[in-house]
Amino acid sequence: MGSHHITLLAALVVLGSHLPLRTSASSSPCAFPAIFNFGDSNSDTGGLSAAFGAVPPPNGETFFGAPVGRYCDGRLIIDFIGQLEILSGQDRRMWSYGKNHGGLSGGVLRVHLRTSDSLSSMHILTRWGQTSPTELTLLQQDPPSEDKTQPCSKLVTALSPWMYSHGSLHSSSPDPNELPRKARDVFKDLLPPLEYFSRALYTLDVGQNDLTAGYVSNMTTEEVKATIPDILTKFTDVIKAVYGLGGRFFWIHNTGPFGCLPYVLDRYPLRAPEVDHVGCGAPFNEVARLFNLKLKETVMQLRKRFPRAVFTYVDVYTVKYTLISEARTHGFEHPLVACCGHGGKYNYDIHWGCGAKAVVNHTKVLISKSCEDPSKRICWDGYHYTEAANRWVYDQIVKGAFSDPPIPVTMACRKQSN
Repeated sequence: MGSHHITLLAALVVLGSHLPLRTSASSSPCAFPAIFNFGDSNSDTGGLSAAFGAVPPPNGETFFGAPVGRYCDGRLIIDFIGQLEILSGQDRRMWSYGKNHGGLSGGVLRVHLRTSDSLSSMHILTRWGQTSPTELTLLQQDPPSEDKTQPCSKLVTALSPWMYSHGSLHSSSPDPNELPRKARDVFKDLLPPLEYFSRALYTLDVGQNDLTAGYVSNMTTEEVKATIPDILTKFTDVIKAVYGLGGRFFWIHNTGPFGCLPYVLDRYPLRAPEVDHVGCGAPFNEVARLFNLKLKETVMQLRKRFPRAVFTYVDVYTVKYTLISEARTHGFEHPLVACCGHGGKYNYDIHWGCGAKAVVNHTKVLISKSCEDPSKRICWDGYHYTEAANRWVYDQIVKGAFSDPPIPVTMACRKQSN
């Protein structure tokens, strides 16, 4: 426990220690033609809903007025990043919310490709619309084609072994040539031009699923820690693959304090000495911090290996823990209690997720309702953050105060000058 408090203190001291960064020759904002986001459900804009069914109400109620594929009452951090003046000209003007390109609430198109044995979500955030992630069910057979007209296929081939690495949906996929021509044409229309891939911003939100999966598998904390090197090896392979396909600009979020999430606290009860002063699970957050330490070291190694790329490491953990531990100061309440849920100390029940209904007297009744004011809550459904919390986190990280190097996302294509 001693090391836990020392680490936390160091993180808090860093809060006020960031200075503006001098960038290389050009200081004009970047003009990315596209943003490609890879991550778990914290940044998923529809991939999971394609696999497991449409996200139910009251998800989406705060901003969209209806579910749009996000496990949130409104927007995610990636949504706020997408609103910045970093998408060039016409691409940003055509950026839109709620455009449905795939028939599901999140604008999801199901496409089958013969590449790898796992479920992946590629969020294509370009002029085709912010809510047009493409969910790909992939089957490992032939090596990826060298056809230069299929950059998206090749990119997902590289990323699929890591994304959703411990919760992937395994299913048999037909030969893509068996798909109706209309479906193939729709997917082709969704792909951005080939030249976008080398100029795009690649955002990654990593770690939480990989680490919590260990606990789901009944691993001890020490056993979960032992999986970190393998996770980061796969992460490195992902970056290498994307770099090999032209990717140069990477905005990498570390993992948050998952020991403060209601579903973790409810599912894995701890002894009193293992709970910190906020009420979070200290062992879980210790694992998160160790992962983040090793992730940062990995990013430093990647900078040396790929000097032409720009890697920005973002300390989301510190921001989120600060929000939770100082909730009242920032206008929030009940930081460890889900807004949308049902029963128990944390308003969370694994059997009654947000929006769940039960049959009472032959009538479906909403059991897991939204709280009265989501804008005052941090956790939405036991797993994910509310729009208000996402906005708060975004406001802290967007200008680079928690980044290494400390550059804003609008300058994530610029290298730090010596």
